[in-house]
Amino acid sequence: MRLEKCYFCSSTVYPGHGIMFVRNDSKVFRFCRSKCHKNFKKRRNPRKTRWTKAFRKAAGKEMVMDTTFDFEKRRNRPVKYDRDLVAKTVKVMKRVADIKERRAAAFYEMRMKSARKEAVTRARKEIAEDIRLLEPVPTKDVVLKKKDKGPAQMELAD
Repeated sequence: MRLEKCYFCSSTVYPGHGIMFVRNDSKVFRFCRSKCHKNFKKRRNPRKTRWTKAFRKAAGKEMVMDTTFDFEKRRNRPVKYDRDLVAKTVKVMKRVADIKERRAAAFYEMRMKSARKEAVTRARKEIAEDIRLLEPVPTKDVVLKKKDKGPAQMELAD
């Protein structure tokens, strides 16, 4: 069973699913859903379409170079079935998935570290520009007490 990649969004296309488009020069394009196929026909660039994997990699939101990606490469060499080899392969696939997940989490943390610093500097700048943001919000009781007093008493109280 071969799992293909969508030409447009890079998601997995399972057997019996998606659309296959064969161009006149016999180049095969596989699409996971009609959304990808329509965007391809509209000649949209996957690197500029925000929901694609290509955009996320180009924008630096996902890992681009990692040794775990070598395991996903397509191999066309047929291998004779061997029960031990299949068992080892499945075990290694699980281990690679765990490693990949940990590296992706670390990459996300590194990305968010700079975003947190930027958010703090933005907040400090906003407070410096408008210090009224730090004034306590009047509660319901304070507002009611001010309404109970007459206008002359309110001036004296302030």
